[in-house]
Amino acid sequence: MKKFVLNEIQNCRVLVIGDAMLDKYYFGEVTRISPEAPVPINHVTKIKETLGGAANVAHNLALLGCQTFLIAHIGNDIHGETLSKKLIARGIDISGAVRTSQPTTTKIRVIGGAQQMLRLDFEDIADIDEKIFLPNIAVRIPDIDAVIISDYGKGVCTENLCREIISLCRLQNKIVVVDPKGSDWQKYSGANFITPNLKELNAVLPKKIANVDAEIESASRMIIEKFNLQGLLVTRSAAGLTLIDKKISHIKAKAQEVFDVSGAGDTVIAVFTLGLAGKLSSETAAYLANVAAGVVVAKVGTYAVSREELLERIDSL
Repeated sequence: MKKFVLNEIQNCRVLVIGDAMLDKYYFGEVTRISPEAPVPINHVTKIKETLGGAANVAHNLALLGCQTFLIAHIGNDIHGETLSKKLIARGIDISGAVRTSQPTTTKIRVIGGAQQMLRLDFEDIADIDEKIFLPNIAVRIPDIDAVIISDYGKGVCTENLCREIISLCRLQNKIVVVDPKGSDWQKYSGANFITPNLKELNAVLPKKIANVDAEIESASRMIIEKFNLQGLLVTRSAAGLTLIDKKISHIKAKAQEVFDVSGAGDTVIAVFTLGLAGKLSSETAAYLANVAAGVVVAKVGTYAVSREELLERIDSL
């Protein structure tokens, strides 16, 4: 299995388009309450900065040996400088990214022990000008194997831009996979796959469904037909993943302790798309994505899985 995976998914070329973020963590211990106000005092012992959002998707791809390109907006601020340096250090091509006057989307989390105490968000949500992004996207699509649209609702993945990306990919027979946001999926019509979690799937349904196989299957079939998709890959927390395309595959999560699910969806779409780009079957790609997600949820904070970790986990199953 290890040799098979290495041969099939390494050296693929994937373009990620979406909302890049910087995730910053202050880890510490809480031992007393502040005398100034009834709030806990966190004695900070470690600070961690990592890639989030679409940048985390790109990070996962790069660590798995993929040649990765990221098109996003990055602010002209200190957080943008940190984000850019981290992306470049991972070998991710950001030559198509656009620097803007908007602040770099940044999430700061304060962790006491293993418990998140507070999150601070720095952002200015506004739709980007598609005309600035489209030339950078169009010139790269002919030379890549797959495109990921990582929509976090921060302004990059506008309706017009998504439609243009999907149209270009279909004309050139390129795989396009979408991590969705919001209740209007019309802009994703014609994509190969969409990878929602249960909450995101419910956001687009007329009536909410439970985390039950039969309900997931029925709702997914309706969504696939409505939006002209090849299939859906639904992430279902402890229930694992469900892949619906030509057939239905329920892939159960492995029993383990879960510390943090943040970033797990980024890992799922990265590994699944990389598998498709490497000509794996959608079922095998979904299996790999499920294994990778199992590595990520056992970590505290946003985390990108490496090829070595993924292969070690596969061999242990």
